[in-house]
Amino acid sequence: MKILITGGAGFIGCNTAKRFIEDGHEVILLDNLSRKGAEKNLDWLKAIGKFEFHKVDIRDFDQLKKLFTRHINLDAIFHFAAQVAVTTSFEDPRQDLEVNLLGTLNILELARNLKNLPFLLYTSTNKVYGDLEEYKIVETRKRYKFQNTNAISESQPLNFHSPYGCSKGGADQYVLDYARYFGLPTCVFRMSCIYGSRQFGIEDQGWVAWFIIAATKKRPITIYGSGKQTRDVLYIDDLVDAFVLAFKNTEKSKGQAFNVGGGEKNTWSLLELIEFLRKKLDAKIELKFDKTRPGDQKIYISDISKIKNVLGWEPTIGTTKGTTMLLNWVKSNLKIFP
Repeated sequence: MKILITGGAGFIGCNTAKRFIEDGHEVILLDNLSRKGAEKNLDWLKAIGKFEFHKVDIRDFDQLKKLFTRHINLDAIFHFAAQVAVTTSFEDPRQDLEVNLLGTLNILELARNLKNLPFLLYTSTNKVYGDLEEYKIVETRKRYKFQNTNAISESQPLNFHSPYGCSKGGADQYVLDYARYFGLPTCVFRMSCIYGSRQFGIEDQGWVAWFIIAATKKRPITIYGSGKQTRDVLYIDDLVDAFVLAFKNTEKSKGQAFNVGGGEKNTWSLLELIEFLRKKLDAKIELKFDKTRPGDQKIYISDISKIKNVLGWEPTIGTTKGTTMLLNWVKSNLKIFP
């Protein structure tokens, strides 16, 4: 199979590329290398196997068109390239829109004009559901909990909040609409918090990895809000398994949106993760508290029953095991973190 991965040098992209390279597929990576750690991830992939790399920005339609002209027989496109931080979207809404929405439209237009329509999977976000203010939320000592539900399913009405939520949500709907009206076999994953090795987390995005990196390097950690914000978390290997299943079962996955995360069994609050790291590292972690950042949900937990029922997928790596795996990877690779 010939597989194109946009954002291929990023955290999710390089882990996905690794799986397909090892499985013997022809892999083409596209990335503008703007993300911290991207070049390190490319170097890591070079030791794994052969792939083709192009430094291209998804906003550059002309360059994309040249690439698609060279590769007219694509079997699949995994579209991960994006502006990924809610905070950055408030600082520069135009850039956020151009990357996430117009960049996605560029990919869709080029894909639908190929002779043989490739499978296209788009990574969306739980932010398409807004702040979930209609649900009653209970505050306990260490976390927030839903009072009247356990998790959020795909039946939850879309309610875009923040420029990031709007741009990713708009792209989410375009991707589904291209299946509906143009027959392009597309699939959307509305993802919760993904974590794992090769993740160069920063304060604004990739919070599980950022907490681990900061704690391991004995740096202070700023908590925005109470620290009781709660998310379901999913280890990267489980996510790649879901990608592969969606690709192998195109007839079932095309035109579908799936909530993808750790689900009810795999959750952390910020304070709970900090406590876990304190015990694992046997060290004091300096915390600072600041006001809640705009667009930050108090709680989000994915109902993953749809993807389980349709594709037979569910997580296999639990929260404690996965977090320990990432912690060990960070500890073993401290030199690559500035």
